[in-house]
Amino acid sequence: MVDAILNRFYRPSKFKKNGDVKDVLVVALPMLLSMSFDTIMTFIDRLFLSKLGPAEMNAALGAGAVQLALTMFFTGAISYTTAMVAQRLGAKQRGDCAKVFMQAVYLSLVCVPLLYLTIPVGHFAFGLEHLPADQLEYQKTYFNILMFGGVITLVRNAAPCFFSGIGETKIVMKAAFVGMIVNVVCNFVLIYGLGPIPALGVAGAAYGTLIGNLVSTVILFAKFFGRDCSERFSSRKSFAFSAPLTRELLKKGIPSGVEMFLNMTAFQLLILMFHALGPEAATASSVMFNWDMVAYVPLMGLEIASTSLVGRYVGARDGAAASRSTYSGLKLGWGYSLIMGIFFVFLPGVLTDIFKPDVAEATAEAIAIFDAARPMSIFMLQIATLYIFVEVLLVVYAGALRGAGDTVWVMFTCAIMNWCVAGALYVAAYVFHLPAHYAWIAVVAVYGTAPIIFWMRWKSGKWRRHVLEKGN
Repeated sequence: MVDAILNRFYRPSKFKKNGDVKDVLVVALPMLLSMSFDTIMTFIDRLFLSKLGPAEMNAALGAGAVQLALTMFFTGAISYTTAMVAQRLGAKQRGDCAKVFMQAVYLSLVCVPLLYLTIPVGHFAFGLEHLPADQLEYQKTYFNILMFGGVITLVRNAAPCFFSGIGETKIVMKAAFVGMIVNVVCNFVLIYGLGPIPALGVAGAAYGTLIGNLVSTVILFAKFFGRDCSERFSSRKSFAFSAPLTRELLKKGIPSGVEMFLNMTAFQLLILMFHALGPEAATASSVMFNWDMVAYVPLMGLEIASTSLVGRYVGARDGAAASRSTYSGLKLGWGYSLIMGIFFVFLPGVLTDIFKPDVAEATAEAIAIFDAARPMSIFMLQIATLYIFVEVLLVVYAGALRGAGDTVWVMFTCAIMNWCVAGALYVAAYVFHLPAHYAWIAVVAVYGTAPIIFWMRWKSGKWRRHVLEKGN
């Protein structure tokens, strides 16, 4: 059924040029849908928790952001597997594609103990927020469960890299869809309780997330070691450790990991500063960031597609196709953001009220906090319309530059940009004491300048030397 729907939108045999919109759609559409399913998983976590009260919803957002920040270095480094696989596919080195992926799996397992050592850092970060006692307790619970399930998180993030690298992203989409369904069912049962299963609240949401991720990971590994994949890429013979491939993955992947860690740390700082402004500002920003996640995370599928296609075409020494795929990605991203922007501009009240606490479950104080935060949330969502259009430029150009191996420049530029954004919020909210929704304008204004820098880097053509000239 899924294949039939997708085939109505594109037919791989009818490409006009490498890198045109149809070419990008083959990789991007399944990845965009896959990321959408991941977004729905997280969104429903917070939606279910919001019915218990703002504290539970805010705790899931705060804990989830810190967990992402602490795992992002490892997952970011491993994610360069997509580019390495794509480059070898373009260079017709099929035997190395599966070998690259297995090095990423080994690296994921090695990183698990290191991830556990960062748990006290998360607790320290929560202490800086001066949270209400109930939210702090919920936040630690959610965070601890996700972190101790880190082996699932890391391997799950490595699993799609092989398939996105070879451009066969439908299986990633299908695995994410099944994982989403499992997650939603588990969340409902574990958060609210059912029959002999007790209501676990925030803990249930965390367990549901890990179970959903585990199921999608198993599906991808079953496909990787299946007959078809083994015949084409020798996946069942790819277990040997390769020092050269691991060194290349670390050399090119660590800048991506550092970049993503710094980006997520800056994002967590944004959440920390909003939450420290009081429960109303925390609730308004949580609603806004939840919907921003809905708009942004699917675009990460477009970023992965850009990395995969540019990596493939620079591996094949086809710079023109690499450029075309980037511009095609921009067209698709703007089309998606236009749809999301319409909702943000014309239906912000409806989007906000979805998170309204259940009168039967929440306290009178929780309902009062939400009612006070509602106007602020509506304003922030409308301003976020500009934010999501800027995100398209960033994800497409950043993905394309990574695919070409220009990871160090992307690392420094993204890190500087995100920390400047965090600085803008601090100045607006804590120096000039602007209300949270007006401080959000400053964040969007600073963030909106970044695409110019990425566009200039791409237009300069300096990315070509990383693969096209050196032949790496």
